[in-house]
Amino acid sequence: MTQNKETGWNFDNSYADLPESFFSNVMPTPVRAPKLAILNQPLASFLGLDVQQLQSETNVAVFAGNRIPEGAAPLAQAYAGHQFGHFTLLGDGRAVLLGEQLTPKGERFDIQLKGSGPTPYSRGGDGRAALGPMLREYVISEAMHALGIPTTRILAVVTTGESVVRETDLPGAVLTRVAASHLRVGTFQYVAAWGTEEELQILADYTIQRHFPYIELNANRYRTLLEEVIKRQAALIANWQLVGFIHGVMNTDNMAISGETIDYGPCAFMDAYDPATVFSSIDRRGRYAYGNQPDIAGWNLARFAESLLPLLGENQEQAVAFAQDKVFHFGSLYQVNWLSGMRSKLGLFHEAEQDEALINRLLTLMKTYHADYTNTFRALTLNDLENDDLFKSREFAAWQRDWQARLDGQEESRETATQLMRKSNPAIIPRNHRVEEALAAAVDKGDYSVLERLLAVLSQPYAYSNEQVAYAKLPVATACYQTFCGT
Repeated sequence: MTQNKETGWNFDNSYADLPESFFSNVMPTPVRAPKLAILNQPLASFLGLDVQQLQSETNVAVFAGNRIPEGAAPLAQAYAGHQFGHFTLLGDGRAVLLGEQLTPKGERFDIQLKGSGPTPYSRGGDGRAALGPMLREYVISEAMHALGIPTTRILAVVTTGESVVRETDLPGAVLTRVAASHLRVGTFQYVAAWGTEEELQILADYTIQRHFPYIELNANRYRTLLEEVIKRQAALIANWQLVGFIHGVMNTDNMAISGETIDYGPCAFMDAYDPATVFSSIDRRGRYAYGNQPDIAGWNLARFAESLLPLLGENQEQAVAFAQDKVFHFGSLYQVNWLSGMRSKLGLFHEAEQDEALINRLLTLMKTYHADYTNTFRALTLNDLENDDLFKSREFAAWQRDWQARLDGQEESRETATQLMRKSNPAIIPRNHRVEEALAAAVDKGDYSVLERLLAVLSQPYAYSNEQVAYAKLPVATACYQTFCGT
C-alpha cells in the first residue's frame, strides 16, 4: 500500500496477488493531448482525493493513462462470458485496472481506466473509446446512484486529443471507473473452464474476503457465497424493473458479483410501458428486453452456480442438487423484492392478497394505452390524473376505485402514503432525448453546460422540484430510439 499525501491516492493491489493466470500486467497506452472533460467532485471527496489536485496537469495525465500514480500496479483482468448465450474467452480488451483505492473509512474500490489502449485480450480491437459513450456512462451511472441503485461510478472523463475510428472518426476519451470490484460471473467462468480447482477456491476465498467477509468463518462458505450473490442480484434486478431501466447487454461478463450495475453500453430507460422494449441495436431478437431481465439474471446465476460446482458439495450429484435448488429460488426472491417495491410505488405499506393482481392490472392498462412508465407513477403520486388517455379510460376508473379502497383499508394516513410514493417514484429519469441532447452539445460543440444541468436535476430524482418539470416531459418525436455498444 502506497499513499500519495498530496493528492490522496492510497493504492493497494490485492488482485495482483492472485494467481498470474487471472490477469496480464499491462501499461496504458499514452495519448497525445489529455484534457479533463468532467470530474466527479463528490465522488473524489468520498474516495479521499483532493479535488483541486485532481485537476492539475499531473493528475489529468493519470486519468489519461499517461502517468502511473505511485503505488498503482496496472493490469488487465481475464474473464470469460456467455455473450448472447454463446460462451467465449474474454478479458479487459480496452481497460486497465490501476489498483484499489483505500478510502479514509477503510473501504476498497477498484480504479480502472477504460479506453486506455489495447491489452492481450483486445482480440484485434484498438483498445480505445469515444467521448460520447464515455459521457453517457457517466450520466447514466450517476442517475442510477442518485436513484439508490447499486452501481459502478465514474470519477473522471478526459479527452485524448486523438480520434477513434468507428463508422466515422470520433473524438477519443478515457474514462476512470470506480467499482466495488470488477469480479464478474465471467471471472468465475474463466477460472472454472481454464484454471484448477485450487485456483477456483482462491478466487472464491478472495471474493468472500472482499465482498462477503461476514461469511468467512462459515463452514459452508462457498454455498453461502452462492446464496449471497443470488440475493444481491434479486434485489438489483428488481430495482432495475421498478424504475424502468434496461441494461441492454446482460451477458455473464456484465454481471458483477458485488451486486452493482456494471458496463453501461446500450442501456436506456423505458418511456411507454411495454415488457418487450429493446433499445440495443444488436439485440435483434429481444433476448435482453425489459421483461426478460429477471429470467436472464436467473440464467446468468445458473452459469455462476455451474462454475462453483467443485466447491459446493462432496460429490457432483450433491453439488448439482444444491445449485439447482438455490438458482430455482432466485425467481421467488426477485418477486418478493419487486412486489415490495411496487407496493411502495402505490403507497401500500403492508401485504394483501390482492396486491399482485392490482399491480398487474395497472401495468396491463399502461401497456394498452402506451402510458409512460415513470410519468404514470409520477401522476399517481401527485394526483394529477388529467393529461393522459389512460386516466380518461373506464378501465382506469375501475382500477382507481380498487386502489383507493386498498389505501383506505390501511392504518396509515393518505398523507403518509403519498410520502411513501414520493420516496419510491422518481419525478425524473435520464430521458433518452435529454441524454442525447447533452451529449451532442458536449461532443459536437464542446458545450458541457447542458450536461451539467442535466446531471444537477438527476442528482435528486425524488425532489419533485419545479426545475425538474421540463425534464419530465416526453419528446415530441416518436421515432424508435436505438442505443449502441459504444462503451
